[in-house]
Amino acid sequence: MICAITAVGSPACRKKQQTSNEPPATAKEPDSAPGTANVAPPTEEKGPQPQQAESKPTPIQYVDVTQQAGIRFRHNSGAFGQKYLPETMGSGCAFLDYNNDGWQDILLINSKDWPGHQRRRSFPALYRNNKDGTFTDVTREAKLMVEMYGLGCAVGDYDNDGNVDIFITCLGPDYLFRNRGNGTFENVTKRAKTTDEDFSTSAAWFDYDKDGNLDLFVCNYVEWSIEKDLFCTLDGQNKSYCTPESYRGQSSRLYRNLGNGTFEDVTQKANLFDPTGKSLGVAVLDYDRDGWPDLFVANDTQPNKLYRNNGNGTFTECAMAAGVAFNEAGVARAGMGVDAADYDGSGYPSIIVGNFSNEMLGLYHNEGQGLFIDEAPTSTIGQATLLSLTFACFFYDYDLDGRQDIFTANGHVADDINTVQPKITYAQTQQLFRNLGRKRFEDISRRLGVPFRRPLVARGAAYGDFDNDGDLDLLITTNNGPAYLWRNDGGNQNRFIKFKTVGTRSNRDGIGAKITIHTTDGSRQWQTVKSGSSYCSQSELIVTFGIGKAEKVESAEVRWPSGKVEKIENLAANQLVTLKEGSGVLSLQPMPLGVSQAHQIR
Repeated sequence: MICAITAVGSPACRKKQQTSNEPPATAKEPDSAPGTANVAPPTEEKGPQPQQAESKPTPIQYVDVTQQAGIRFRHNSGAFGQKYLPETMGSGCAFLDYNNDGWQDILLINSKDWPGHQRRRSFPALYRNNKDGTFTDVTREAKLMVEMYGLGCAVGDYDNDGNVDIFITCLGPDYLFRNRGNGTFENVTKRAKTTDEDFSTSAAWFDYDKDGNLDLFVCNYVEWSIEKDLFCTLDGQNKSYCTPESYRGQSSRLYRNLGNGTFEDVTQKANLFDPTGKSLGVAVLDYDRDGWPDLFVANDTQPNKLYRNNGNGTFTECAMAAGVAFNEAGVARAGMGVDAADYDGSGYPSIIVGNFSNEMLGLYHNEGQGLFIDEAPTSTIGQATLLSLTFACFFYDYDLDGRQDIFTANGHVADDINTVQPKITYAQTQQLFRNLGRKRFEDISRRLGVPFRRPLVARGAAYGDFDNDGDLDLLITTNNGPAYLWRNDGGNQNRFIKFKTVGTRSNRDGIGAKITIHTTDGSRQWQTVKSGSSYCSQSELIVTFGIGKAEKVESAEVRWPSGKVEKIENLAANQLVTLKEGSGVLSLQPMPLGVSQAHQIR
């Protein structure tokens, strides 16, 4: 009620709502598909478990292929017993095609030891996809062996040269690595003027002013340093990790790409300066469908922020008016990971937010007219995520049935939490909620294979089709522990179509392009090419649509950030379509359906 009244009194947060030329969503539902801090993964669940009926495994199983794929990464938080706040944060990951060979490579972010307690050197890790289900660590030859207290990453071609570049957020100076196109990267941070020395977490590339150059939004957290570290305790005697409420916040930053290899910090000019933030996650979305990319920022123990893009280089903060600043009781939660997608065919992007244990996931449904309603408290998702502490979360279609499902990466921040809250554990199981349509979800986590029954201290997560078999695999990082690669086996029993966008007037990656498809079964779906989302991580830039049993896509429409609209008709299922702005279809690449070569390494 308060949110609705506020929105009526806030015309700045409701601009152009009636001017959208977007068609209403179709009503047709697509057919259903068939069917660790040095903690060794146990074989049975010991973390908080959702209440769900026992059932036989689904036709789709996730398989842990980390070891056979050659992923040997281990995150180093630097922990040595002093319990510094950053040690709880973990780090992110990304799927990216850094060498343009059509196969998704893997980037894993690392932290490092604290001054005076150095035991080993730690670096981010870049793994090149060998196209046979295995990866090779190419960090050294890629010139990425740089020590940093890394936290997150964002991937995008900021200089429009056709090669994806890497931005890494850190405690202390961030890093921008330019992809030279020859398998190596160059540290251009100082030259590019993106040297933010705050406590940075998630980041996202997007073209907020639609000038054809990717700009950069960087989330900043709190004012912390070794000198400012405080003594906090759970039991009144022993030191525990402090909460962010113990520290002052820091403003996130917006860097405008000047198109000459340098950036300008326009945070204040854009009306985005907010030193109270404590930001951990960012999603780029056009929530009011006016054609300009907006920002949703998840804050930890502070109100979330929804920044509406005014189209003139400035933003207006609308979270309170929109109903996404707090929970249903008007209380700020510990927002972490975030994503946005149209999960119910309404035509508007809705928002999910990972929160602390005893807070449940936020599922903000976009009602249109600038208003959202949190549906988690009255849904299966609310009860199932109440005890979980969720960092990464995102929408994706795991079974390719045409509906956006939800994945959450869970794990607590306090390794001694069970001593004061017996129902909550440090390591927790991950969760997947299958979209049943009509705003209903089913928690099928424990039916998806052994990986979903192994508690982890998970932090970052991303999805991508690393084996090019059509369905979407998962990459997960853990705090002070290993990274995991989970292969989706059986998800491609349904049909799909994928799009890669190549901008000309728009940014080269086509980030911000909106793709809408109509299939032969009468359904309609849309997605945008995006950077950011999740927690400190980034999923692949390729857009995957599950189309169920439909045999083809009757039409696909692309709305480029430049404003250009192109339509393609009669596309066969099970292929990757590369679209070039102004030229239409650049290439068609059929993809395997069923067990691919990469699955034979078992």
